[in-house]
Amino acid sequence: MSTQTDSTSCSSGPTFMASDEQPITLTPSAVEAVRNAIKAEGQPGDSLRVSVVGGGCSGYQYNLDFEKESRMGDLTLQFEDVQIIIDPISAGYLKGTTIDYISGLQGTGFKFDNPNAKRTCGCGSSFS
Repeated sequence: MSTQTDSTSCSSGPTFMASDEQPITLTPSAVEAVRNAIKAEGQPGDSLRVSVVGGGCSGYQYNLDFEKESRMGDLTLQFEDVQIIIDPISAGYLKGTTIDYISGLQGTGFKFDNPNAKRTCGCGSSFS
């Protein structure tokens, strides 16, 4: 699954109001991309785990992975027929984030518009 990440502004659709129960949102193109990725690379019934891990040149980086079941304390979000799992620590770093899926001359992948990112690296895959 392509995980190009970028935290520059995304201005599609109505303004997303994050809450502790709904820290992130996915655009319709991101939902479709997750659905297609699960069909192509995952297994039926998989969810997408979205997390923030230490690393990258700016301190933190986004991580996307398929997972069958949530763990204790995880948030489980539903976007149409796509289920997203987020651990509580990552949810704090991601609160207010819109995840989009873009296709263009500079590549194809998921784009993170994270209002908590103070600084991003040149490659767009890490933040602080």
